[in-house]
Amino acid sequence: MNINAQQINDMEARYRASFMNSLGGYKSVVLIGTKSLNGTSNLAIFNSLFHLGANPPLCAFIVRPDVSPRHTLQNILETKYYTINHIHEGIYKNAHQTAARYGADVSEFNEVNLTEEYFEGHDVPFVQESNLKFICEFQQKIDLEINGTIMVIGQIKEIILPEQCIGKDGFIDLELAGTITCSGLDSYHKTEKIGRLTYAKPNTWPENI
Repeated sequence: MNINAQQINDMEARYRASFMNSLGGYKSVVLIGTKSLNGTSNLAIFNSLFHLGANPPLCAFIVRPDVSPRHTLQNILETKYYTINHIHEGIYKNAHQTAARYGADVSEFNEVNLTEEYFEGHDVPFVQESNLKFICEFQQKIDLEINGTIMVIGQIKEIILPEQCIGKDGFIDLELAGTITCSGLDSYHKTEKIGRLTYAKPNTWPENI
């Protein structure tokens, strides 16, 4: 089956959104925790987190066009800090529910039965139930004119994870941490590693580590 540009354009809007969101394959899915200037905690699910660099340690995520209030973005721009929390099988329904349009004065933590957790020196909420989480300091906002989305870039400041998940070479075993992934807008998946390979070099075929 071949689908051309005109056929994509002719798709019903929700069908097209579901189709195109799943086309790119599996993605990171995380909960981003923030707090407003008046002290209301906020929690929202995002499936667009990506690694941007290791030195300095940077990550970024995408905020969709501002067609409705974006409490996460507003809180980040005003307070400069936010947490990123991995999702596991035990909380994926709770995490999914954070996508509901709650008011700015409502804490999603309370609405979806997840627990705020705070660590010394930080005033933004982590998800206590998450096994792997980290805090970021806002660095840059980039408006993408092509479709009205916004890229938010942050520098990772502190990481909380089980020590046994860290390998001798620094590799993090996400399966051991229970981290899940997603496809499209609403499909969640567990993973199974098929292999980790040696560094690619010319004239040398990769081998399993």
